[in-house]
Amino acid sequence: MTQPQRVSLRLKSDDFGFSSVISHHNASNAAGASAAPQRKFRVPAVWRRLVAALGASLLLAACQAETAPVKSERPVQVQRVAFETGATAREFVGVVRARYETDLGFRVAGKIVTRVVSVGDRVQIGDVIARLDARDLELQVESAEAELAAATSNLTHAAADLQRYATLKSRGFAAVADFDRKQAANDEAEGRLTRAWRALDLARNQLAYTELKSDADGVITATLAEPGQVVALGQPVARLAHKGEKEAVVSLPETWLGEARESKATVRLWSNGDRRFQARLRELSPQADQATRTFAARFTILDADDAVAFGMTATVVLERERETPVARVPLAAVLNRGAGPMVYVVDDNGKLEQRPVTVASFTGDGALVTGGISNGERIVTLGVQALEAGLRVRTIEARP
Repeated sequence: MTQPQRVSLRLKSDDFGFSSVISHHNASNAAGASAAPQRKFRVPAVWRRLVAALGASLLLAACQAETAPVKSERPVQVQRVAFETGATAREFVGVVRARYETDLGFRVAGKIVTRVVSVGDRVQIGDVIARLDARDLELQVESAEAELAAATSNLTHAAADLQRYATLKSRGFAAVADFDRKQAANDEAEGRLTRAWRALDLARNQLAYTELKSDADGVITATLAEPGQVVALGQPVARLAHKGEKEAVVSLPETWLGEARESKATVRLWSNGDRRFQARLRELSPQADQATRTFAARFTILDADDAVAFGMTATVVLERERETPVARVPLAAVLNRGAGPMVYVVDDNGKLEQRPVTVASFTGDGALVTGGISNGERIVTLGVQALEAGLRVRTIEARP
């Protein structure tokens, strides 16, 4: 009776795979015959590589399963939306100036011999600002006086001749043509005398112009020429700020042109921030500055006293009652990727929602939003550029 065959498989590692030895035993007959000799053979190299790759893959998968990081929610800082009504205010920094400022210059050319005033000096009407070398103009006055004397003498001689020829003509001893010539000579002498008087007046006026005098009460805010300098006709020598109305000059963006006309204006000085002056808009430039693209505005400071000095830094505050409620949000919360301003809102499930908003205006530290978000919603206030809609986050309330 034949016994069943038994097959055994033994694997051992070699340099790059496994080698296998297979033993095949056939049982002998009932007589107890000895076992047949074993047959050995080697597993092909392709199988060895396949088994090695499979084992490496299982080992790597086990390591990754043990070291895989746990996905966590991203923390973000949020702020509650709060709509409110009341007045909206915007501050603009400017400089205090006089309503009227004039550059004073000589009405004749010449060399400055002295400058009487300096920056900050207070002057009154008629006070001397500077003087020119008057020698040349004095000579012109003397020449005009000599010309006047000659014209006077010539007129006296022409008038005497005309009188004699008039007598001779009445007696019939002078020709009419001769009398007409004497009449023309007399008229010419009179004209010459008149011209000499005008030349003398002009020379005297030019001599008086060698003294530059103030034409109003005020303060010297700048000196533009020094003694020894030769100045041309009308060249500025000093700048005079007239006494009277004082104004705060500021630059407004084009978005505030309409607001400036309708808002209530107050002025606060940096030197005394606790004191405020009422102001009113007097002048608004119709054209924007080419460099800054802003519009110059001049606000008259009402009841300004001596504490308001020219050149001081002033802050013009424009306030206006809001018609609709607005929510003030940080500038860092507003994002614009080309489709208009938007914010990220965190919903009840902790996911981000991209929400377009309507911004009424921007201030120095925030944006005034009138629509797009609701009262009490949570918006992200930091790092919005790196966020995406639908991302799950963990919120951290911003400190007030």
